[in-house]
Amino acid sequence: MIWYLAVTFLSLIFGQLLVNRYCQGLNHIPGPWLASTTNLWRFFATLGRRPEVLHKKLHKDYGDVVRMGPNCVSITDLEAVKKIWSPNSGFFKSDLYPVQQAVAHGKALPNLFSATNEVYHARLRRAVASAYTMTNIVQFEPLVNSTITAFVKALEKRFVDRGDVSEICDFGTWLHFFAFDVIGEITWSKRLGFVEQGVDIEGIIHNVDEAFRYFAVVGQMPWLDFLLKKNPVLLWLNARGFMSNATSPVALFGRKRMIERAKQGKPEAHTGKSQPLDFLSRFQQAAKEDPIFLDDRQVLGLTLSSIFAGADSTAIILRAIFYFLLKQPSTLAKLMDELHDILVPEDGIVSWNTAHSLPYLTAVIHEALRMFPAVGIHLERVVPPAGVDIKGHFIPGGTIIGASAWTIHAKEEIFGKRTEEFRPERWLEVDEGERKRMENSLFTFGYGSRVCIGKTVSFLEIYKVVPTLLLKFDLQLADPKKEWKISTGFFVTQSGFEVLLRRRQ
Repeated sequence: MIWYLAVTFLSLIFGQLLVNRYCQGLNHIPGPWLASTTNLWRFFATLGRRPEVLHKKLHKDYGDVVRMGPNCVSITDLEAVKKIWSPNSGFFKSDLYPVQQAVAHGKALPNLFSATNEVYHARLRRAVASAYTMTNIVQFEPLVNSTITAFVKALEKRFVDRGDVSEICDFGTWLHFFAFDVIGEITWSKRLGFVEQGVDIEGIIHNVDEAFRYFAVVGQMPWLDFLLKKNPVLLWLNARGFMSNATSPVALFGRKRMIERAKQGKPEAHTGKSQPLDFLSRFQQAAKEDPIFLDDRQVLGLTLSSIFAGADSTAIILRAIFYFLLKQPSTLAKLMDELHDILVPEDGIVSWNTAHSLPYLTAVIHEALRMFPAVGIHLERVVPPAGVDIKGHFIPGGTIIGASAWTIHAKEEIFGKRTEEFRPERWLEVDEGERKRMENSLFTFGYGSRVCIGKTVSFLEIYKVVPTLLLKFDLQLADPKKEWKISTGFFVTQSGFEVLLRRRQ
């Protein structure tokens, strides 16, 4: 009897694998055979912590369209990507995205990134979009200056002003501290304390990393999230305090800030008349204007999305910029020649207007965005019922279609020869029209109507802190032969980036 049941069970599994392989309308699309039979292939590929490397290899082997799952296809064709990610394209977000939602008091917290309903997303984005315009973000420049000042002082105290002792700085970690504190200033008018204390406050960074790791892996089989975190029983227990550990520590941190704000009263009471309203105040104002649509839960979700995405992505880009510069002294020398010609205020902090006008600095930033995009997994959409034709392959409706910045940014027909090299000159050797085409081909922050709304915040930080630190410090790799370590969850995170700092004369 047991033998019969075992054979029956194995037959059912084998039959399901065959259905997955041959009954999805994707037999004509090349790719790994095992990937076409089960989503476990995607699950374990992501669990392996370097999915972006695998994606690049598969597209090199199979071409622009690759089958990555029974019902999943990966593409690198830029024209198709632009079509799919354009407004009103009919390609909606897949079930991957709600996995990212944090849980607080028994409810998942919606945000712009995780919203799969286009009508809801458009309404939510309209409610808060004005807060993220570059015109508004530049008003936060004094707050960024304040954090840069604290950052520089911390680096001087811990790694420079130590007599004859050369203290090795885990620069990647400190850039992460800086990015988190800037987001704290802009979101709550309050630095979180990472820079001053030099530690991971309340384990926030660790927990954000773990949350994104969970999101990336479980998101390959989203139904697992329902079983593990968001089924009605677990949410009911969480709402009644029986499973407080199911509430994200970041969500708890955000709720504390909202409670503090409620006690302070009007927004002007804590920002001061000379300072712009922070994100929390702006989100709360939007909630007052449309209280039926925006409640406290959604306001909390919006503030948390700033922390979840804004700090990590900016830190990754900053690490890439400094790492590639220190690995290529000739490139750093060219940038320093440009920086030595600018006028710097008495406080030594380079202004946004000055930095944004520097062509070689801009080329360095764009090349880092191309070489090392922060997101390491596919961004996914669902093909509408009519299906779509891509590079001669018909893809039926309901198929999950994804794209990765890592594969798009490696295409020589877009970015020129030797795309595996960090070469800022590629952005200066072309005419204005070609350079604009290259800029518009960057997929680092997404594309179209779902482009990352916080990219303006990231650019403000990057354009200011990179030249400021280079003018204040002589940075050197602690061990020039040592390579950093890379591990991918949702973000492609670097570690082991150690430097020696000296005050620049």
